[in-house]
Parts: sequence; C-alpha cells; structure tokens
Amino acid sequence: MKDSVEILYNLVCQTKRLIHLKGVCAFMTLLFCRNVSGQSNRITTFERIGWYNCFGTLAISKQLGLHAEYQFRRDNYVLDWQQSLLRVGVNYAVNPRVLMRIGYSWVETFAYGEIPINGFGRDFTEHRIFQMVQLSHDEGLLDFTHRFMLEQRFIGRYSNANVAKEDEFPMSNRVRYQCRIQIPLKGKDIKEKTPYLAMYDELFIGFGKNVNANVFDQNRVGLLLGYKFNQKVRLEIGWIHQIVQFGRQINAQNIFQFNSGLLANANFNIERITTKKRQKNQL
Repeated sequence: MKDSVEILYNLVCQTKRLIHLKGVCAFMTLLFCRNVSGQSNRITTFERIGWYNCFGTLAISKQLGLHAEYQFRRDNYVLDWQQSLLRVGVNYAVNPRVLMRIGYSWVETFAYGEIPINGFGRDFTEHRIFQMVQLSHDEGLLDFTHRFMLEQRFIGRYSNANVAKEDEFPMSNRVRYQCRIQIPLKGKDIKEKTPYLAMYDELFIGFGKNVNANVFDQNRVGLLLGYKFNQKVRLEIGWIHQIVQFGRQINAQNIFQFNSGLLANANFNIERITTKKRQKNQL
C-alpha cells in the first residue's frame, strides 16, 4: 500500500511539473502563432466551426466500465461537414483519482475549408487505436484533470488522383496532453444542480517515421459553461479555438488552419443494472 501511495504521489508531482511545462509551451505556441501570418513561408486559413458532442460511460463494476462518444464536427458552425468521430473504449479505474482507458476511434474527415487537409481535396478515413491515462486532483475550489493519450493512427491516403478510394493506410503516432480546470459557480463543490465554469488546453505532438518534419500537430483551447444536473447528466456549452498544422506543404510553405466556434457537450454516466433491479423491473 505504501508503495502504491508513493507511486501515485510521484505521478502527481510529475503532473504538476508538466502543468508548468504546459504553460510555457502554450505561451511559446501563442508567440509562435502570432508571427505565423507575418511570415512569407507560411499559409494561414480561418474557419468558423461547431462541435456538438455526446459522451457516455456505462459502469460495469466498481473498476470496469465502457465508454462511447460521438463528435459531430461542422464547418460554418453547422452548415457543412468538417469531421465525424466515433470513439469507443474500456475503462479501468485504478482508484477514484486515476483512470485508464484503451479503445478505438473511427474518423471521417471531409474536404472542408479554403484549403482541404487532403492534398487531392478529397474526404478520407482514419482508424485509431489509443491508450489513455487520466489523473485528477483538487486544489481548493479548482478541480484539475490531466489526460495523457497515445494514438496509433492509420490515415487513409490516395496513391494518385485517379484512385476512387483510399488505397494506403500508413501508420503514424501522436501523443496528446490535456489539462482541464473546473470551478463551481455555486458552493464549494460541483455536485447535483451546480453550475460551473470549465477551461482546457490540449497539445498534440506527432512522431514516428511517417510523420513529416511537422512535429507540432495541433492545439485546442476551450472555455465552457456547464451544469451538473445529477450524477448521471452534465451539459456544457462554450467556445473552442483550434490551431492545426497540416502534414503537407504548398509551394514549400507550411499550412496553418485557425478554427474558432461553438462547442457543446452532453455527458451521461450510467450504472449497470444489477440482477436485483432487473428482477424488480420484471415484476
């Protein structure tokens, strides 16, 4: 038990160091992005997006659970497709503060915006396998959540313009770190019937032999107003800003896409129906 506590303590200490590093990285990213539009070797585009998401968790036992989510991502707020993302996974709660998850994501990316992500201006499919560790802790009124995610990405690619469907799915790797902070707007805790404010920042870094020189993949910042109805339902609405660096160039120029818009989340936590409850419902 002592060893487990010591390991957890070391994890939290490392996480706090990462928070400091994350702040430095975010500041450097901000400075970098402020200069992007003024440099001749870069192309920038701007989009107005709307992301409408639904998350669900089914508790099988005290430690095991199932996770599913669908993210309906639109361009021009709601008019056009940007991306469709379905993610499923299995949860394992080490303790109330440490959650692990493994799973699969199916992503469809569309040819949206002024400059499409795909070089041929086509839609493409992506399959992902991911591993996640999530740590949480409180600091006064603030609830901190740190999410570390590793993804193995199989991104659909067209070998030439005459191919009707993707005929190549090279693998690339990406690591993600998200820091989310929540604060109640009433009382000292986020419990039933409590409004709250949430903010987060997530950094994406690509690596591996199939990743080009662009190590920085994207960064997301969000600000949300939420309401926790009970232990099963939470709703959030707010604003998101996303910076994406394309994995390709045009005329030796890097491409950066700046996306800002609406973000809405619906979160549902469902407990497994026990045998006794089933018998009661059948009476």
